[in-house]
Amino acid sequence: MRALQIRRTPVKLGIARLTSAVSPTIAAKVGPLELRRIDDPVRPGTGDGWHQVRTRLSGICGSDLALVEGHASTYFEDWVSFPFVPGHEVAGELDDGSRVVLEPVLGHAARGVAPPFDGAAPGDGDDYAHLATTTVDGLLEPGIQTGFCCSTGGGWAPWFWAHESQLHRVDMPDERAVLVEPFAAGIHAALLALPTIAGVDDPIIAVLGAGTMGLATIAGLSRYVPHARVVVGARYPHQQALAKALGASQVVPDRELRRAVRRAAGCHVVGGQLTSGAHVTIDAVGSNASVVESLAITRPRGRVVLLGMPADVSLDLTGLWHRETELKGAYTYGTETLPDGTRTTTFRLAIDTANHFEAERLLSATYRLDDHVEALAHAATAGRRGAVKIAFDPRTTTGEAS
Repeated sequence: MRALQIRRTPVKLGIARLTSAVSPTIAAKVGPLELRRIDDPVRPGTGDGWHQVRTRLSGICGSDLALVEGHASTYFEDWVSFPFVPGHEVAGELDDGSRVVLEPVLGHAARGVAPPFDGAAPGDGDDYAHLATTTVDGLLEPGIQTGFCCSTGGGWAPWFWAHESQLHRVDMPDERAVLVEPFAAGIHAALLALPTIAGVDDPIIAVLGAGTMGLATIAGLSRYVPHARVVVGARYPHQQALAKALGASQVVPDRELRRAVRRAAGCHVVGGQLTSGAHVTIDAVGSNASVVESLAITRPRGRVVLLGMPADVSLDLTGLWHRETELKGAYTYGTETLPDGTRTTTFRLAIDTANHFEAERLLSATYRLDDHVEALAHAATAGRRGAVKIAFDPRTTTGEAS
């Protein structure tokens, strides 16, 4: 079949990294991603539970762009297996006609390993050893998720393999279903605010960034942390409008977020640091500047949640030490505990939230695989082009972006 595939090619990665600062289009043309004819992936396990999933839509994530443009951290080199087909945000279809969304983590059940507890989601557990090892039968190579594993394939292809533990049957439009995975990641980040604001009557949560992940976080906060005042810094007018529509209490241009948090907290400023600030700041950008800003606007003994993947940063952590700030990563999804004590999986919450907010409003354009250069360039410049989520439709073989 014809699919988009990434190979371990250091020269192309280096060229893509250099050219991405000049033009995302050039980076997509010269980088490690290529549309090629590949062998059909072999069913990646001898046990029951594996399904062939036909891709209907598959989104382009920030982590995908980082790989294509050569900016991905070398940390992940031992957690993926090359060559792989990207695509972990997927709305798909099974042989029996069932529509599904993919929970991409290749967890314990997919690898024939005992789960950490009954009913565990693929991402649960405090030991990731299984993610970086080959299964006993040798048919499933290392890979943190579908879309980063050479054995399973990924969503940027007509079809791929997925384990039953990764699949959620849904009854919703494809354009909504393809947003469920990013909504799950945003909801997970939103719920990480709960330990810090427990017992606080009027907590302030700041969200830095209103791309797909920031907007998904705002939806999660609105739905599951409704008592919080959510102050959002968004760069572009369409992002500001969507943040407000998804339930943010206050939305300001990103450059004004520090001032807005200061007013909300009623605090002073010393140098560039607020003396108090947000109880929790969720950084949905993941850059050196955004981490610095997040630390500056979070009150002493508050929490900064890193939802955006920051890779290499250079920080003065004196303020983190002085203010006893907690820095918390938000990688994926799993089993959550809601304020009322209910335990459920992030994906169940994400399906509910995607339906509630009609998440398809965030899908701006779809492209065929042949037009991947244009699609990736659109995704890399989505904000300034008035877009949010860009996706591939592998079923289409002709035509322009829709």
